[in-house]
Amino acid sequence: MDVDTKNLDDSGIYRRGGMERCSVRTSLASRRHRRYPDDIGMPQRRDRYSWEDYLSWPTDERFELIDGVAYAMRPAPRREHQRLVSEINRQIANALDTKPCEVYPAPFDVKLSSDEKDEAPTVVQPDLTVICDPSKLTDQGVSGAPELVVEIVSPDSGYHDRGRKFELYETYGVAEYWIVDPDERVVEVYHLQEQTYHRIGVFSRDDRLTARAVSDVTVDLAAIFPRRS
Repeated sequence: MDVDTKNLDDSGIYRRGGMERCSVRTSLASRRHRRYPDDIGMPQRRDRYSWEDYLSWPTDERFELIDGVAYAMRPAPRREHQRLVSEINRQIANALDTKPCEVYPAPFDVKLSSDEKDEAPTVVQPDLTVICDPSKLTDQGVSGAPELVVEIVSPDSGYHDRGRKFELYETYGVAEYWIVDPDERVVEVYHLQEQTYHRIGVFSRDDRLTARAVSDVTVDLAAIFPRRS
């Protein structure tokens, strides 16, 4: 998942220096009624936003909330990122045809935190989300932990996907996490066992990868990582 990390320091906190302040694309009148991050492209280090705030923001601006802190997401990922999302989604969707599980590509809200934490919720938008429990599906997206989450890492999102998001998915009980690396052309697979992620392996284009958490899902990595000419 692409996030804006150009001002991320070694501790994982965004620096304020060097950030360009952007105005929200709404009128001043409407902004009085809309609680919205003042700095597009960075989390507010001290402010916390609620689930109600999140639902009030324009849909053309994509954010994730982690404990109520807003993180901006890049509006236009790289072409290779989109190709990978499309191909993996196609294979998973075909595998789940007539099955009870469903796959959803981003943008798709995954509200990991419970309703009791709506004043400072955790809401993410994985590149791909597989849900097998229909009771978790809502009009907004899904409420609760998915069975499988897939993230396509970019040079800018490595810390976010391998660090912050990894810990979130583990903490909130996402059964399986795939990290797809377009540059290394591999998929890292982590499976949740006794509330801890264990790495199952690193898979390349020579492999067919079957999800442990959703056994109906098998993807052909040769199609995801075609031979380079």
